[in-house]
Amino acid sequence: MKDLILFNDEGICISTEKSRLDLDMLHDFLSTKAYWSLHLPRAVMERSIAHSLCFGVYDGARQIGFARVVSDLATVAYLGDVFIVEAYRNRGLGKWLIATVMNHPDLAGLRRWMLLTRDAHALYRQAGWKEIADPSRWMEKHHKNPYPPAS
Repeated sequence: MKDLILFNDEGICISTEKSRLDLDMLHDFLSTKAYWSLHLPRAVMERSIAHSLCFGVYDGARQIGFARVVSDLATVAYLGDVFIVEAYRNRGLGKWLIATVMNHPDLAGLRRWMLLTRDAHALYRQAGWKEIADPSRWMEKHHKNPYPPAS
């Protein structure tokens, strides 16, 4: 798998180089600001990154966004941990990030993509995502609070 590096007209970069990821920034955002991963232990985050295809968004050396894909790279992918930091929102970076992920050559031709979102349905619809057509076929085992706050 070859690393991907793209720039937009503003000089913002999307890269799949894991060595560029700012793990401190990612852990701070995911464990304190992201509703889906509050109190996420750093070791769990690092393990998830190690076993995923990751997309960092950068303004120079500063990381300003992220997306992570869990996939067999042949049939199915789960998109998660997608965010752009607040100061950079409403500039089209989220749309660009999703398009970059969906067009990554190692993810081409997959039969199924999945994601969970509480509040970004409109963003994903613009990229062709839809609600599950037949939810009766889907099952889940969901742990609502796997990372309780440390005492």
